[in-house]
Amino acid sequence: MTAGLWTVTASIAATLNAANGAGEHERAMRLMKVTEEAGEAAAAYIGVTGQNPRKGTTHTPADVADELCDVIIAAAVALHAFTAVPPVVLDAKLHAAAGRLNAHTHTESE
Repeated sequence: MTAGLWTVTASIAATLNAANGAGEHERAMRLMKVTEEAGEAAAAYIGVTGQNPRKGTTHTPADVADELCDVIIAAAVALHAFTAVPPVVLDAKLHAAAGRLNAHTHTESE
């Protein structure tokens, strides 16, 4: 299912490169976009919990999920600016994280 992620984000990155260039400033902007989207996800979660008494409950869990998808997309687009092989880099990181979790889980259960 995520195989399309890399095709689509490569296309988005290419479009951004054509419009904005691919220099250091643009790389920084793409990185900051990840932070912006993460902030929107956090704000949506605050809205789910009603943590802000002035606003009350303003969001749903589906809104948080939607914002988290935006974080993933922004991160995938940004990753294209930092490596020529984003799927390989993410796959290696994913398996390394899973390996650490599995090692930690086995250590605790022994």
